[in-house]
Amino acid sequence: MRPRAPPKPWPNCWRRRVAENGGQLELGIDATRDPRTLRIAGVDEAGRGPLAGPVVVAAVVFAPGRTPVNGLDDSKQLNAARREQLYDRIVERALAWHIEFVEVEEIDRINIFQATMAGMARAIAGVAHCADIARIDGNSLPRRLPCPAEAWIGGDARDRTIMAASILAKVARDRHMLALHARWPQYGFDEHKGYSTPAHLAALTAHGPCEQHRRSFAPVRAAAGLCAQEADDLMMMAGSAAASPILIV
Repeated sequence: MRPRAPPKPWPNCWRRRVAENGGQLELGIDATRDPRTLRIAGVDEAGRGPLAGPVVVAAVVFAPGRTPVNGLDDSKQLNAARREQLYDRIVERALAWHIEFVEVEEIDRINIFQATMAGMARAIAGVAHCADIARIDGNSLPRRLPCPAEAWIGGDARDRTIMAASILAKVARDRHMLALHARWPQYGFDEHKGYSTPAHLAALTAHGPCEQHRRSFAPVRAAAGLCAQEADDLMMMAGSAAASPILIV
């Protein structure tokens, strides 16, 4: 049997998987362009795993050539103070940047993966006016992107534009979680940023979920069900007390 030819979406473009260097997925890349001249939009997210708060996606475009910000790294490898310093330098020196918040309602409506893909597409659209290609951390590409794109597994440790995006997304989300803590201090969002730490799970059990908790996540559903059962039990006890006869001696 003759091998099937790869699909050709449009001239000078292709889609392929590459196994070396951790693997990557490319879509719509012009083979005639010199990679050194490309304006790359690095894309990364923060907050995909927490039980509460939005998932935040950032896209950053630098001019081709040497990255104008020193000290970039995966945001998880930097402390909070260093991320804040780099945040200011990135937004000052980037050709373009965009931060997209995907709120809890959208996460619960379409699931966390689809919500992350939608946020990435909107973040890329926000910088598409000066980006030749989007480079996304991960192994999946969103649909209907406004420019060619490639997904890099482990990209936040391999590409400086993705590193910059990871820093913007992380700082923006952490700031947002501090604002949520001011409104719901009983959950400790300032400490765990919505992740499923023992302290957060204990607070969920004690107080039940707030409107910023993701009902599509199992621990939140379990806590909501527990609180609903306790409320039903209290109502039954109150009803029984009201119906009991009062004995006067």
